[in-house]
Amino acid sequence: MEETIEVARSAQVPQQRGEQLPDAAVRYAKERHWDVFPGTWLEAEGGVERCSCGEPSCALPGAHPVREDWTNQATGSATVARRLWSKQPNSSILLPTGRTFDAIDVPETAGFLALARMERMDLALGPVTLTPCRRMQFFVLPGALAKAPDLVRKLGWPPASLDLRTLGEGDWVAAPPTRVGGRGAVQWVRQPTPANRWLPDTEELISPLAYACGRERRV
Repeated sequence: MEETIEVARSAQVPQQRGEQLPDAAVRYAKERHWDVFPGTWLEAEGGVERCSCGEPSCALPGAHPVREDWTNQATGSATVARRLWSKQPNSSILLPTGRTFDAIDVPETAGFLALARMERMDLALGPVTLTPCRRMQFFVLPGALAKAPDLVRKLGWPPASLDLRTLGEGDWVAAPPTRVGGRGAVQWVRQPTPANRWLPDTEELISPLAYACGRERRV
């Protein structure tokens, strides 16, 4: 299985542009009109990179909100984004969900399986990320958080039985090239382009994603 996933990863993860965090944050705001906000960052301490939050057991080192009121800090202005990242250029890039998009989050193995099936079905896809935590996040129109549980039930699955979660209002995703501790950087599996500016609805992707998660559950 691991070998299969590595082959799928190399075949489907495009070459990432060598972009600095501040430039990427500004580009997301300017080109995609996504709200962005700076998160924590990594600091070298005794030859080890630790999260700026200071928590030794941080679950997402260098890739989570700094402030509890982060929702008020998020901005869709490229000018403001540039100013925010000028204060700490190594800050992670975090995107609030529930505004211009929601995200459907699944395990990497299920994500690549679903992606292959979606391509065979010729489904229109939005951007898709791959995190160093071995999760894939499919960007869809806002509303996934409310719709997904009923859609999964209609497909015959109890929602709690699948490792499929939706990120909507009050949640966020980390955007490339954000790094998560020593695990690596978030990558685009499907990069944001003019062709995928119009995002798919949850109904269009939930069947292959639920199927893939259900298959992984049986393995």
